[in-house]
Amino acid sequence: MNILVTGGAGFIGSNLVHLLIERGHTVLNVDKLTYAGNLSSLSAIEDHPNYRFVQADICDAPAMRSLFSEFKPDGVMHLAAESHVDRSIDGPGEFIQTNITGTYVLLDAARDYWQNLPEASDEGASIAGSQANHSSAIIHQPSKKSFRFLHVSTDEVYGSLGETGKFTETTPYDPHSPYSASKASSDHLARAWCDTFGLPVLITNCSNNYGPYQFPEKLIPVVILKALAGEPIPVYGAGENIRDWLYVEDHAEALLTVLKKGKVGETYNVGGNNEMTNIDLIKLLCTILDELVPVNSNSQLELSTNKAIKSYQDLITFVTDRPGHDLRYAIDASKIKNDLGWEPKQDPKSGFKQTVQWYLDNETWWSAILDGSYQMERLGSTEQPS
Repeated sequence: MNILVTGGAGFIGSNLVHLLIERGHTVLNVDKLTYAGNLSSLSAIEDHPNYRFVQADICDAPAMRSLFSEFKPDGVMHLAAESHVDRSIDGPGEFIQTNITGTYVLLDAARDYWQNLPEASDEGASIAGSQANHSSAIIHQPSKKSFRFLHVSTDEVYGSLGETGKFTETTPYDPHSPYSASKASSDHLARAWCDTFGLPVLITNCSNNYGPYQFPEKLIPVVILKALAGEPIPVYGAGENIRDWLYVEDHAEALLTVLKKGKVGETYNVGGNNEMTNIDLIKLLCTILDELVPVNSNSQLELSTNKAIKSYQDLITFVTDRPGHDLRYAIDASKIKNDLGWEPKQDPKSGFKQTVQWYLDNETWWSAILDGSYQMERLGSTEQPS
């Protein structure tokens, strides 16, 4: 397939693009390259004949319409979004613009493109086109019947759970942060374009992702890099917030499965079957680091701390909780398993160990980020923005 991916230079997007290229698809990666977009995450495939990158803003309607017309996608996988809760507290305007306005612009460009597709494509041209790269003279011709638009969202739109229960695809929306409110709005737009205009939309709502190429402002890379540097590891509140953790490569597999097999108009929840409190997760990561990089072999610890530590857990520091911090998320992923045959491959321990090892093996990738403007400082303070 020809697949247009938005946000393909981000964390989940870059892992997805790697998978799509590996599976033989042709990819047009459209990314604005904000602070979290990182083309070095895609350096291994940047010269691949089936891959093309365009720096563009999804809020730019003429640019989006032009890319649809030129690339002729069989499907769209829309991941471009502002996604960090703490940043949404400090500056909600960017979240409104990208997540809501950007999604509207993209949906409308997709609608215009889809409405002008033929009812059925010529089989020979379609097959030939799917095997060619974007500069081929062979014209790739999708059909109205085969085109699909996958809108990728989050479980945070559902709000917070108590001690029991899980989010299902019919759980009422109850967002509590500017980020989750903006994603909830984009979900509603996607459903409206499906119900009102007939655009063949599918929606996924995923739990917390982790794995390679995650920007080091999120919890897991923060813990790993703070620990390695011998700096205090911040834990919000008492660390009792519970999340369901999904390995990003499993998520990428789920997204491709939904695009290919999902029923138009349906929503699919994607979870890792891996609930943990934040404090238990942080202690697990410290234990893995103790095994892979023992504290007595980490010279950085002696330079950055004034006390002898026996484990990276000694660096854990409890800080004031952020406002509107949801207590618990948990995904019921039985629908995607029963209907489409997908379930996560990583168990609760293997994915975390692979992730820690990836950050140990890829210091060049993350050190280049930390050399810039972002230094893992705390965002989203407890002071309510004016």
